[in-house]
Amino acid sequence: MWKTAIKLLAIVFFGQITSAQVIPDCGSAVPICSNTPINGGTNGYGSDDFNGASSSGCLERTTSGSIESNSAWYHFRTSAAGQLGFNIGHDSSEDWDYALYQTSNCSVLGDPIRCNFFDNSDGKSFIGVGEDPTGDTDSVHYEDWLQVNPGEDYYLFINNFSNVNSGFSIQFTGDIWSTNPTDALDCSIVNNLLGSPIAACDGDVVALDATTAGAISYEWYTDTGSGFTLIGGAVGPILSVSGSATYRVVVATSSGSVVSDVLAVFSPIPTTSPIGDEVFCHTTGMVFDLSLKDAEAMGAQDPNEVRVSYHTSLSDANLGTHPMDKQYAKTVGQETVYVRTTSLISPDCFDTSESFILDAVATPELSFPDSFTICEDTTGYEIGETMPNPSYTYVWSTGETSPSISVTEAGTYTLTVTNSSNGVNCIMDRTVSVAVSSTPVISVDVEFENLSPTNRVTIDNEVDGEFEYRIDDGPYQTSPVFNEVLPGSHTVTARDIYGCGEVVENFVVVGFSPIFSPNGDVLNETWHVDGLSVLDSPIVTIYDRYGKLLWQMTEFSPGWDGSFNGMPLPSTDYWFKLSYLDDTGNRIYAKYLQSHFSLRR
Repeated sequence: MWKTAIKLLAIVFFGQITSAQVIPDCGSAVPICSNTPINGGTNGYGSDDFNGASSSGCLERTTSGSIESNSAWYHFRTSAAGQLGFNIGHDSSEDWDYALYQTSNCSVLGDPIRCNFFDNSDGKSFIGVGEDPTGDTDSVHYEDWLQVNPGEDYYLFINNFSNVNSGFSIQFTGDIWSTNPTDALDCSIVNNLLGSPIAACDGDVVALDATTAGAISYEWYTDTGSGFTLIGGAVGPILSVSGSATYRVVVATSSGSVVSDVLAVFSPIPTTSPIGDEVFCHTTGMVFDLSLKDAEAMGAQDPNEVRVSYHTSLSDANLGTHPMDKQYAKTVGQETVYVRTTSLISPDCFDTSESFILDAVATPELSFPDSFTICEDTTGYEIGETMPNPSYTYVWSTGETSPSISVTEAGTYTLTVTNSSNGVNCIMDRTVSVAVSSTPVISVDVEFENLSPTNRVTIDNEVDGEFEYRIDDGPYQTSPVFNEVLPGSHTVTARDIYGCGEVVENFVVVGFSPIFSPNGDVLNETWHVDGLSVLDSPIVTIYDRYGKLLWQMTEFSPGWDGSFNGMPLPSTDYWFKLSYLDDTGNRIYAKYLQSHFSLRR
């Protein structure tokens, strides 16, 4: 639909009508009220309002030798408090500057409170205060918003530096127009029977009201650039107009005639081209770039003259409120997006006739891990999606079409999940690595440290995998090394962390010297085993390399002196075994303790 009502905030196209609404001197500044005046092209300047100064704020002398060059002055007064800004639209090939003064007296301008003198080498179409209507948040041609209060007078000086111009337009902006859409600017400064210049949209009908007390007759004239001509039949106090022109009324009264002119400009209304629906695959945190639809909506229209915004309701689109972020955080599902194409020059002229469907199809999210370890003797282990979506299709690399499958062998298995909707297939796949874990096969290595009461114990595992270990009833640890293990009989438990099996082994820790020397020097004369007292009925038997029994000792026996039947034995290595009674009273040999020692003479 098209908006046809005229608001206080309005703008008109530059370069459409040559008018007299350009005042080169501050003292005769054009008053701005319910509609913004236009410039049909400036030429030169009047008296020097800066009295020969070389600068005013950011403004400097132009090619004219003065600060002013093809200049225009405007005056407005605030009647409400809030945020106020303005856009000055112009041809992108031209260089325009401005300065804004807060004063009620042109002879005491002071320094401008907002000023911009940047050249237009970047080819921009707008300068001003607040925000660039094209959405360029980094434009150097814009100054900060004004925070205004009621009753403040401002003079706006617009200057053309390049000395080549096709005119400009002014559009007021800011939150003040939301809170005070009809009285943000004080209209009492306009002293004209027909009021201030009028901005409207093509198709609007505007009533010009010249009602005057004591009027005898009314005559209406129109000027589209070739001089005023009488409008036949227009003899009443109100004239309805729908075309761009300067209109004049002549009111005859008993005391003479009152003549009043007003400029009315009707701007084209943008048209929105038909827009195709969008269906896309959605993932968590994904955004949809709505700006990709801008060109489609604008069609052949100049993007420097039309802005596209998107809204979740037709009401918001018509009001121009709550635009959707161009980087739109779309959730899964369908929604209707309402499109508003707005004239950048005259934002009251817009079209909201088009909408499109934005359909975000969920890309499947998989909740199962990508690796599993199964036991070697398993009869089947289930992998895959345990909470499937009945709307999705599931296909495994094995050819199976169920959300999950049972596996018994190591390997890689890939599941492809598809969500199909409105001709779009949203796919997610995951490859699962399956490993087989075996029951541990262990041996115990005790590092004896020369009669030390404690020793280092290392568990050797012949099977690859992920295991953990503990001694006796101690805590499990992933390291197979245990330090400072006390003398005595112990158990070591090794288990697979996936629960595929465990083994328990017994071992004994004692201390003994790896070398002894029965040579009569009283030092290290006998070989013995330390820690036997913690065992039940321990017996140590000593052998030569051929397995001949040489000596047998208990916990109460003296150490071996290196002799057999009273005869000294030669220097060489000897072996020993340790046996003891277990918890059931059976004599057993200590595993992993069939070790040797050396006799040195």
